[in-house]
Amino acid sequence: MTRSVPFLLAIAAGAQNWPSFRGPSASGVADGNKLPAAWDVAKGTNIAWKTPIPGLGHSSPIVWGDRVFVTTAVSSRGGDSFKRGLYGEGDASEDRGVQQWKLICVNRRTGAVLWERLAYEGVPKEKRHMKATYANATPATDGEVVVAFFGSQGLYAYDLDGKALWNRDLGRFDAGAYDLPEYEWGTASSPIVYRELVIVQCDQQKGSFLAALDRKTGKTVWKTERDELPSWGTPTIVSSKARDELVTNSSNFIRGYDPLTGKELWRLGGSSKITAPTPIAAAGLIVVASGRRPEAPIFAVHTGATGNITLGADQTRSSAVAWSKTQRGPYMPTPLYYRGVLYALGNAGIFDAYDCQTGREIYRQRIPHQGSGFSASPVASDGRIYLSSEDGDIFVAAAGEHFELLKTNSMDDPLMATPAIAGGLLIVRTQHTLYGIGAANRN
Repeated sequence: MTRSVPFLLAIAAGAQNWPSFRGPSASGVADGNKLPAAWDVAKGTNIAWKTPIPGLGHSSPIVWGDRVFVTTAVSSRGGDSFKRGLYGEGDASEDRGVQQWKLICVNRRTGAVLWERLAYEGVPKEKRHMKATYANATPATDGEVVVAFFGSQGLYAYDLDGKALWNRDLGRFDAGAYDLPEYEWGTASSPIVYRELVIVQCDQQKGSFLAALDRKTGKTVWKTERDELPSWGTPTIVSSKARDELVTNSSNFIRGYDPLTGKELWRLGGSSKITAPTPIAAAGLIVVASGRRPEAPIFAVHTGATGNITLGADQTRSSAVAWSKTQRGPYMPTPLYYRGVLYALGNAGIFDAYDCQTGREIYRQRIPHQGSGFSASPVASDGRIYLSSEDGDIFVAAAGEHFELLKTNSMDDPLMATPAIAGGLLIVRTQHTLYGIGAANRN
């Protein structure tokens, strides 16, 4: 297998592309974009464009060149909504009417809708949590193919002009509370594109698996069964001099795989029973976290591990695990590694900073939010970290070993999706609108 020419061009022009959840390698980082620290939605200050998006979706926008892609599910009953906030109920949404699952392409420079495609229409095959949507998974692209995953409604591939290439029905997924199987919360793990493969993590109550499909045809290249509970994190490719590792966050074990074959390389126990954050690469380490107590761990694993690397009862580190912490992991937001510091944002707004190599705590700070908490993951650019709250406020903090809140910007709409950064814009998806924040027509 070889990398395509567009993939190589993407590396050279990384500032223009944010190809999957949390951008290149799920890092959440894109320097050189000169984003503003302040903007005003009502006055239009530093708002390059805004585009209404029909329906509901917690999926994040992705960017390739001048195209922005976003998915949504449009309910036939109208009045689409979700319940934000810090609460413990696990009830499913009452919206069980016919939905239209769509992939929408927007011009990055102007915000104009270039095209939209209806992937699937029908009654949902799975329920969704009342805080979720029927379009939770972020699409992914390599510059030739863009893939959208709608859980039980299937996996769909298009070219960048919207031509349908293939689709696959991967079955009905039963994902919900591990201890209350009658609850269904829906799926959220996003696809990734690696070389010639589209890889999906499909963890559920029974029959969990990883699968790699040919990106051009949709045919299964490999499929690995997993003894796992439902999980919602997106898999990540972590590259080192020795090899590439496909890392998955899940309840029974955090695992590393050979991404070309699906063979398991290592496994690490001791995680939470509910896992949502995505693994990230951080200066030779693989950082994986989850926030369900009592464990709520953060693990920093050395690349190149083999076998079962689960820590003993009294261990916090080993030859394979650089360091670990309990009751510090975030429940929803994926951690951020930026300029030597590891940041973890908790749902309730506790923002932690650690020395990534040692795990030493640098600071712990409460973000002054309105009360609904945080689900979106932090992203960073040019020395600033952008923290998006469910209430629709984006807090801009200075990166570094001292916490400094630079600005708070209101989007005037609930916000659950992680922003994208590309082409001089912070691209923000609120409940009903997609925004390009920054100077108009840059790049």
